[in-house]
Amino acid sequence: MSQNTVQNTSSTSGETRDEFSKSLNGKKLSRHKLRRSDSLEIESRTFHGHRVYGSKDGVSWSVILQLAFQSIGIVYGDIGTSPLYVYASTFTEGIKHNDDVLGVLSLIFYTLTLIPLIKYVLIVLRANDNGDGGTFALYSLVCRYAKVGLIPSQQSEDLDVSSFQLELPSRRLSRASKLKSKLENSKFAKFFLLFATMLGTSMVIGDGVLTPCISVLSAVGGIKQATTKMTDDMIVWISVVILILLFMVQRFGTDKVGYSFAPIICVWFAMIAGIGLFNFFKYDPAVIKAINPKYIVDYFRRNKDQAWISLGGIVLAITGTEALFADVGHFTVPSIQISMCTVTYPALICAYTGQAAFLRKHNDLVLETFYESIPKPLYWPMFGVAVMASIIASQAMISGTFSIIQQSLSLGCFPRVKIVHTSAKYEGQVYIPEINYLLMLACVGVTLGFRSTTNIGNAYGIAVVFVMTLTSAFLVLIMLMIWKTNILYVIAYVLTIGVVELVYLSSVLYKFDQGGYLPLAFAAVLMTIMYVWNDVYRRRYYYELDNKISPDKLKEVAAETNFSRLPGLAMFYSELVQGIPPIFKHYVENVPALHSVLVFVSIKWLPIGKVPVEERFLFRRVEPKELNVFRCVARYGYADVRNEQEPFERILIEKLKQFIIDDFWLSQAIVSRGVTDEKVQELDEGQNNEDENGSINQENEEKLQQDVDNQIEIIDKASRAGVVHLVGENEVIAGRGANIGKRILIDYAYTFLKRNLRQSEKVFDIPQKRMLKVGMTYEL
Repeated sequence: MSQNTVQNTSSTSGETRDEFSKSLNGKKLSRHKLRRSDSLEIESRTFHGHRVYGSKDGVSWSVILQLAFQSIGIVYGDIGTSPLYVYASTFTEGIKHNDDVLGVLSLIFYTLTLIPLIKYVLIVLRANDNGDGGTFALYSLVCRYAKVGLIPSQQSEDLDVSSFQLELPSRRLSRASKLKSKLENSKFAKFFLLFATMLGTSMVIGDGVLTPCISVLSAVGGIKQATTKMTDDMIVWISVVILILLFMVQRFGTDKVGYSFAPIICVWFAMIAGIGLFNFFKYDPAVIKAINPKYIVDYFRRNKDQAWISLGGIVLAITGTEALFADVGHFTVPSIQISMCTVTYPALICAYTGQAAFLRKHNDLVLETFYESIPKPLYWPMFGVAVMASIIASQAMISGTFSIIQQSLSLGCFPRVKIVHTSAKYEGQVYIPEINYLLMLACVGVTLGFRSTTNIGNAYGIAVVFVMTLTSAFLVLIMLMIWKTNILYVIAYVLTIGVVELVYLSSVLYKFDQGGYLPLAFAAVLMTIMYVWNDVYRRRYYYELDNKISPDKLKEVAAETNFSRLPGLAMFYSELVQGIPPIFKHYVENVPALHSVLVFVSIKWLPIGKVPVEERFLFRRVEPKELNVFRCVARYGYADVRNEQEPFERILIEKLKQFIIDDFWLSQAIVSRGVTDEKVQELDEGQNNEDENGSINQENEEKLQQDVDNQIEIIDKASRAGVVHLVGENEVIAGRGANIGKRILIDYAYTFLKRNLRQSEKVFDIPQKRMLKVGMTYEL
């Protein structure tokens, strides 16, 4: 820490003491301050509270409308560019009967209405986790209500975090309680929920690979309609160049070009809607009768199994729908509902209806439906907007992939990678260099390998429907356990939306050998990496939990005659939340010296989106007080920002001094007034006389002030002497007698990942000049 920082810290602490001394008289005891149980050593058993999750209070309609406009450019790029390739991917073998066009249009209409509009906009958006969406948000919502997390790091203090609490309906409590109990008591259920979350995450990342490929390839393919000199090979290579440029500019962040997204997509929606209406009136207004689901039945009767196979092309009409939910954290639920209902949905219906009217008169042009249906004067403007829209669609999924990786990393389900926050204004905009280059290589490989939108579409459909099906499964669980929805509504949801998604899933899986294996291969690789990292992460955590140092053992260590104290403040980092890690014992056995102030710091990621800054740090003193040893848990949500600009060290020291002030005041109050745990409730509710109401006599006040000043001076003096960061670096190996599978998992797979990824000091943003590493080997 620089000298300037130390001086600022010292002056700030002086102001804090002055404010404290002025506020002692008449200060009311708080139940939270009087609670003496050290629950950093225990786990919470219940969740309670009365705060509505997912709400953003105080958002004006003007702000909502602005966010609705911005969401058009971020959220709908993928689903908005689907008209480029849906009909071509559905009628891969041409149109055999003219009424088949009506059947497909009817399927598209009801699919768009049932899944994006009803399922996501009206239902799934309500299942956000304090405003954040996505597969991990659903999983964290379940973990907060039921104790199904595989790492025992829950604390009762976490329930005091305002965004952690849930509002739980009281009706149908019996069914919800039984389901919660079964989940908590079933090890298989816990593993399955984590497995499903990892699978959904992997599929979304696979979607992030395939979206740029199919969108850019489809848009660039329009050049063939303008000139016969353009070959398929040239289109592929042009697409590759665009993809490389797209990934190269990711380092600048979406904030730089974000404001240009919404106008371009708005122009895109206006043009496809206008061209759709033009074709509708010009070619065949009678296609409006496709609103009758009878044409769907007739379509299946005529084509039988081929109609079922063609569902793999129709499902591409709803690609990117998961972005509605995944990106809700950047906006609000009403803003996305408004933009979807007023712009996106009507524009898409007009576009598909106009293309269907065109195809009724031009069955032979089905493979080039989009560009052939454009009026000639609008061809080149439409081509330019289509290319820009496809790039924007790709950008949205790439940014979503970065956010998902960040969530996975925060919850211990992904190896350490560098997270770069590209915007000081928008917290959710992140860039991950390693993932960016891997995505670029994957996209270029897929484009060069498949070379056509048809085969990529087969792969794309599996990724899309898999994620939707998993979302529905989590949603049913939330309906039953958290929302306590009427069972009839749950059954209706499963029999309509659930069945439709399963039918689509069966169709896309049929094309497994025609490119459908690609997202499953991506998912297998990603899930292997996630499983290896998470499994060893859990084993290591349990090892530390079983071998942690007790407070009595710490007293024995400090009481040894050859043990000395050094001037300065030491921060000892570890991932263990409950107690002192075993690596500390290893340290003092080799270096029998302890700094004058020692703080054990653990960074804890709560299964919620964000933790308010004022509720971030949780301190406990390690007895005896003379040791000046503290434990600190710095709590973050998976969407919180931690970067080099955050004054973590300074804030931690300030919060530590504030904790000392509160702790001394509390201890003196208990001694001077005989406050016991039984009186806490009475004191907190104000059932006390004027003397109990906080009036401390002058003698005790002076004594209290002196004690506080002494403790604060110890912290300031230690800070001025220098802050040292001690990082526990543990190597893990398979224990003696471990089987071959465990040895491969720990000694080879995990070790390979750890050695090729970032070390913990990069995650904690620790200054290199004041960092010391303490190594230890764990036999798991």
